[in-house]
Amino acid sequence: MAEIKLLGPADFDILNRVASDVFDDPIVVSSAQQFLNDTRHRLVVALAEDLVVGFVSAVIYLHPDKSAPELWINEIGVSPTYQQQGIGKLLLQFLLDHARQSGCREAWVLTERTNIAAMAMYRSVGGEEESPDPTMFTFPL
Repeated sequence: MAEIKLLGPADFDILNRVASDVFDDPIVVSSAQQFLNDTRHRLVVALAEDLVVGFVSAVIYLHPDKSAPELWINEIGVSPTYQQQGIGKLLLQFLLDHARQSGCREAWVLTERTNIAAMAMYRSVGGEEESPDPTMFTFPL
């Protein structure tokens, strides 16, 4: 079974050993270092024999009209070789537990309804589906 680990600034070298197709693109050193140094960013990884085989990234989000921080879950990825083994669920559960301990009262994530595996995983850890479907707009800058 994979080891689940929350990465911090001292753990950057772990990102030098990533299985194929875990992240969308290759790791950008300067971006990864900035991400790990930001106290509101979270990167939890799944390690199998010192190889990153999965991850979940998130941001602890503060807002002027909220009495407690929230967790915005940005992305979850697991190498195809390691999928269907519960690694995504372990990553998400670890992150949600950490968010509770950090004072977050709510976490949220977006996915496409056609992503059946993600929908099932989010439900399996207690996620509640909201209606109507949200729509995401992208603004090229």
